[in-house]
Amino acid sequence: DMHKRGELPAEVDANEVVSRYIKSIGKGILKVMSKMGISTYQSYCGAQIFDAIGLKTDFVQKYFTGTATLIEGVGLEEIAAETVSRHADGFGNDPVLRNSLEVGGEYMFRMRGEAHIWSPDAVATLQHAVRQGSWQTFKDYSAQIDSDTARAQSIRGLFKIRLAEETGRKKVALDEVMSAADIVKRFSTGAMSFGSISREAHTTLARAMNTIGGKSNTGEGGEEADRYLPLPGGGKNPERSAIKQVASGRFGVTAEYLVNSDVMQIKVAQGA
Repeated sequence: DMHKRGELPAEVDANEVVSRYIKSIGKGILKVMSKMGISTYQSYCGAQIFDAIGLKTDFVQKYFTGTATLIEGVGLEEIAAETVSRHADGFGNDPVLRNSLEVGGEYMFRMRGEAHIWSPDAVATLQHAVRQGSWQTFKDYSAQIDSDTARAQSIRGLFKIRLAEETGRKKVALDEVMSAADIVKRFSTGAMSFGSISREAHTTLARAMNTIGGKSNTGEGGEEADRYLPLPGGGKNPERSAIKQVASGRFGVTAEYLVNSDVMQIKVAQGA
């Protein structure tokens, strides 16, 4: 009990400590619920709206019964060790951490923080590739990202393609499967709104999808009306998004906006 040991401000009594703790835990729960787009407590209980990633099956079955888990990972012992380590950082005798904690680098890259695939080196290499128009530099960037992925810095790094020779199965002839040109037509971008990224990024996504025959999504807020219009020569505007989103607030939604959609996406709950 931190209050009994005198580790909390003396002017804060025990009842206030409990009240603040309950309030902070409640805010955390509400924050997670809102991210899931769930409005009521009853709809949240037992909904099983997400899978477990990086946890052992027996741990999940005991403490999160019914939750799907397809990838193994840490169990109770590892979680306990990490918890003790975090507590030692906050309340230990390390002089470096006496007045401040390590930033950690969970969200932004830090020299002594968590490893990030999107590191300063990766960003710099990609920028050089784009500015120079160098295919070789882009291959260097791709190799760097793939190397980080192979070190299990992403879920993709845990997967391996098994060749027909390894499984003893007969190869499928290329003329019996869908071509790459047809496969990419099934691609679509995420619904990132114009305001959440930038005009450059928003139009680049649209151009990319229109080039390969896929579909870009406006996200809530729509896009500029001039992007619906055909080019002067009569050709299709490469910056036009095929999927027009209608959000709960109906930002940017007009009759013109809707009739210029190939697919209309209606968002019922706010995901972000």
